[in-house]
Amino acid sequence: MTGTPGNLTALHRAAAEARGRHAELWAVLAWSSPGGELGSRNGLGTAALVECRAAAVERLREVLGAAFGAVRPGVTLAGLTVRGTPGAALVDVARGPDDLLVVGTGSRAPLRRLLRPSVARYCMSHAACPVLAVPPSPLQAQLESVHRRNVWRIPLDPRELTP
Repeated sequence: MTGTPGNLTALHRAAAEARGRHAELWAVLAWSSPGGELGSRNGLGTAALVECRAAAVERLREVLGAAFGAVRPGVTLAGLTVRGTPGAALVDVARGPDDLLVVGTGSRAPLRRLLRPSVARYCMSHAACPVLAVPPSPLQAQLESVHRRNVWRIPLDPRELTP
């Protein structure tokens, strides 16, 4: 859970699923030490790891605040930070047969696929419980398109924004 629009969409869908199932909602944020596991073996002290974990806890609070604000999701909400890669951490947390793992699919642009593996794909292949992969909002795709145009300074025709 990083707080991207896709993650927030998945979080709201997870809240709806939890309400419908009368279940708890666990928001999980995976974190790793600077430099990954290799960095932690090369002299990264306990104090630095404690700081990294504290930063992850604070980030999770920010994400939940952005997602729900003052309005609670209508279910018991718990936050959990886990040290590890996102896919493995999520699969490890949601291992019960009655669990439902809800993940955002995120943007899967070709370059991004090469640089970062899909957490949703990992979860769908390794989870012991059902996985619900939530695609990004269509508005997010339009926003990313406008952003790309701005970066490349391509003029925008307002007619392209209307459905």
